[in-house]
Amino acid sequence: MAPFDSALARLRSHLHQTRLLGSISSALYYDQNTVMPAAGAAWRGDQLALLAGQLHQRQSSAEYAELVAAAEAELDVDALPERRRNLQLLRLELERQRCLDPALVAALAKAQSRGNAVWQDARARNDFAAFAPALQELIALRRQQASQLAAAEPVARSPWEVLAQPFEPEVTKARLGELFAPLKAELPDLLQQVAGAPSVEPVSASRDAVEPLDWPEAMQEELCTALLERWGYDPSRCQRSHSAHPFSCTVGPQDFRITTRVVPGQPLSAFLATAHEWGHSLYEQGLPRSGDHYFPWPLGEATSMGVHESQSLFWECRVARSRAFAERWHPHVCAALGSAPASEPWGDAQGFWRALNPLKPGLIRVEADELSYCLHIVLRYELELALLEQDMPVEDLPEQWNQRMRNLLGIQPKSDAEGCLQDIHWAEGLFGYFPSYALGHLISAQLAEAMEQEWGDGAIEAAIGAGQESRLHDWLAQRVYPLGRSVDAEGLVEQVSGAPLSAAPFLRYLRHKLEPLQA
Repeated sequence: MAPFDSALARLRSHLHQTRLLGSISSALYYDQNTVMPAAGAAWRGDQLALLAGQLHQRQSSAEYAELVAAAEAELDVDALPERRRNLQLLRLELERQRCLDPALVAALAKAQSRGNAVWQDARARNDFAAFAPALQELIALRRQQASQLAAAEPVARSPWEVLAQPFEPEVTKARLGELFAPLKAELPDLLQQVAGAPSVEPVSASRDAVEPLDWPEAMQEELCTALLERWGYDPSRCQRSHSAHPFSCTVGPQDFRITTRVVPGQPLSAFLATAHEWGHSLYEQGLPRSGDHYFPWPLGEATSMGVHESQSLFWECRVARSRAFAERWHPHVCAALGSAPASEPWGDAQGFWRALNPLKPGLIRVEADELSYCLHIVLRYELELALLEQDMPVEDLPEQWNQRMRNLLGIQPKSDAEGCLQDIHWAEGLFGYFPSYALGHLISAQLAEAMEQEWGDGAIEAAIGAGQESRLHDWLAQRVYPLGRSVDAEGLVEQVSGAPLSAAPFLRYLRHKLEPLQA
């Protein structure tokens, strides 16, 4: 531990206060998306802008720069690698923050809050024209931000690459091209192969059975609660609410929030979203938060959003969409429906498994099957590049979205609400975020292969079938969570799996899963 009056100790105290301010911003964001009345949006925007300005000042001030420099000067040849890594990360972020105009920081915070509110209303009314000015403003501000930040980057990056760094450190368009090319080449063919997959429509002949489209919200909530309880939900540290778009939010070291939503006509949506967001939360809860080198230091933060998504997708797809999980949960769902297994909507556990794994492309990303999901991401990534770097007019977005949806997935939205207005990310100016979702699928599959190489083929399904999901969590908690920001996403994958990140494990996983699903 550093001496009480050392530069390192003073720097730690400064970072702790910065974290407190950041957590206040997180709490306000969570409130905005869960219970805040719509009329509060303007004032909330002012609150968040004020906090953003204060955070920027703390992370870019001369006083803070002197603290970082003094801590760097205290390093000696025997300094621990954890200390060196923390200071390296702090120096990089300091240089980035010092490049930013404080007025731009405040303007961005206001535009993000305003964009969120306008988007929610525009999506509800299917009115892209109402949202377009807010999106145009966010694009202009993010371009300014990228231009200012470019001077701090250790290597030359394009505007999109600069904006993507906070989500996926070291990501490049060239590397994404390498990873996405096999997906664009093989996924459409796999979608064609499953075009004739068995129907998952309700097969019950009983008039008393509850049709899936009519599942009561209370029943869906009960199933979500039951899932969380079995997966270690601790109400003393965790809380679940509803929001327009499901998300996970860490407000403090012992304060973890998730949100879900009940979607009419999609009775399994809330259940799978709960599994997904809880995967995010498990990762946050497992990050190293004690010891000299972690919270509030950078090493205690998530490796990247790609790794974050790998954890949520592992629990949603590898676990909650697995055959073993469907067989175990089938009786619970039947009981919740109040129907005997012989009269339930799918006929048997195999039918329930198919319902958890629809085999046709859909319009909505967060409801998408595993085959089409990454193509949803490719579409959004390519449109981001067009908007930010290729001068595509915002007014062209709906048409371009629909055209690319037809080309990639063979379907087209009937409205902008189920098209280019469906995601919250652009409403908050989060350009550079979307590829992390696809990377999460690739990382999840490669980590799962590493798990089974250690335990044996079929070990994941066996653990799920035995109700031993805690064994899967323990493996991740030992291999993945502790790495924090000691590495980037590709470094984490190579360290855990022994091989560079590749699309091959994900494609192998899909091909292996498809045959029994179609049986």
